[in-house]
Amino acid sequence: MSIRWTYAFIDRPAGQFERAGEFWTAVTETRLSELRGAHKEFATLLPSGGADACVKIQGVTSGPGGAHLDFAVDDVREFAGTAVRLGAQVVADEGTLAVLRSPAGQLFCAVPWYDESVRPPVVHGSRLDQVCIDLAPSAHDAEVAFWTALLPDWESGSTSFPEFHRVVPPPGLPVRILLQRLGEERPASAHLDLACADIEASRVRHEALGAETVSRGARWTVMRDPAGGTYCLTGRDPETGGLPARHAQGSTATTASTGIGP
Repeated sequence: MSIRWTYAFIDRPAGQFERAGEFWTAVTETRLSELRGAHKEFATLLPSGGADACVKIQGVTSGPGGAHLDFAVDDVREFAGTAVRLGAQVVADEGTLAVLRSPAGQLFCAVPWYDESVRPPVVHGSRLDQVCIDLAPSAHDAEVAFWTALLPDWESGSTSFPEFHRVVPPPGLPVRILLQRLGEERPASAHLDLACADIEASRVRHEALGAETVSRGARWTVMRDPAGGTYCLTGRDPETGGLPARHAQGSTATTASTGIGP
């Protein structure tokens, strides 16, 4: 079972859908597709230059939103069945699409693969390339085991900080996973991370586009977009997603108590 493509989904309250779309298309230098869904709640961020999309947006009717992953696969039912055997639950089975919930409660989807293969380029020194799942201490280890087993072709490993575990796809797939153990018990959630060659330059650009800075760390900055969603600018190589060579043996600052990190 192979993952053919990955999508990062930006989930924002339905009333903020337009503001979120305007901001994230500006950040990624994409354009919004035609709206889809019974309530026009879905859209894709379409890159130019022949690249394939890897970011979508959804207007949610309850809660503050966040982020989730879509996995494009050859056989949706096979992927969903494997996920269920590993501990996931099916939330909705629409035949060609399955909505699932991980053991910790994080939503993700299995969708058909439509031959996507060309990753969008780095934009202004940054790339939206990671979904960080924020987990209660009691759920963290089981969730790491779940994603490691579900994605056997991905590189699953610890980082220099014990509260983080990364699950990195094979070369060519555009979205990776970071699992963060929080400092408190609370329901699982997720946020987006951008890899930035220069965090400060990215922060200035994002503020000019309407975001605001929430907090800063040594190698990350927490931001809030105009739709109210939090996300992180992180000091990683936007081409590879990893730490820059000069920091490869170093570490990344975190803030586990807030659930927002690199």
